[in-house]
Amino acid sequence: MIHDAAGLGRFLEATPAVVEPLRLVVRLGLPDVWIGAGLLRNTVWDALSGLSPGSNPPGDIDVIWFDALAPEAADMAIEARLHAVRPDLPWSVRNQARMAVRNGDVPYADARDAVAHWPETATAIAARWTGDALEIMAPHGLDDLLACRLRPTPHFAASAAKRAIFAERIRVKRWAARWPGLSVAAELP
Repeated sequence: MIHDAAGLGRFLEATPAVVEPLRLVVRLGLPDVWIGAGLLRNTVWDALSGLSPGSNPPGDIDVIWFDALAPEAADMAIEARLHAVRPDLPWSVRNQARMAVRNGDVPYADARDAVAHWPETATAIAARWTGDALEIMAPHGLDDLLACRLRPTPHFAASAAKRAIFAERIRVKRWAARWPGLSVAAELP
C-alpha cells in the first residue's frame, strides 16, 4: 500500500479526487502553487484506515501559492476561476506570502516555509502536478501521515499558545472519531 514517498505518489496519482484538482490548479499558472492539508491527509488516512475513498472529505481544498507582490484580492479572483470550472468543490485559495502576518509569524520565504509552519506534521504536506508527475512537499517528512499520528510541527510545539491551538484543532475537528486508529503525540499542552 502506502509505505513511503514513492508509494504515496502512486496512490495519489491513482486517486481522481486528488489528481483532478491538482491538474486544474496547475493550469492557473500561479507561482509556487500547491494543494495541501486536508485533501491529501484525509485521502491517505481514509485509505490507511480501510475506509472507502471520500469517507472523510475535507472541509475545503487548500490551494496555496506564493507571490509577495500579488494584491490580496487575487485570492478571491483565483477562487472564482476555480469555482467557475468546478463549482461543486470547496476551493480555498491563500497566498502564503500574506499568511505569516495573520498567523503571527515572521514572513515566510516561500510556500515550503509556510507549510513548515502549519499546525500538524501530518497536515504539513502539499502536492502539485508538474505536467508529467506528482511532486510532494513534506517539510516534516511523511512518517506521521503514514502512521496516522497527530503531532505538532516544531513551530507549534515551541509555543504554549500554538500548542493550545493544536489541541483545540484536535477537539474541534474530531479526528480521533473519524479515524479510530489515529494516535496523538504525547507532547500536548
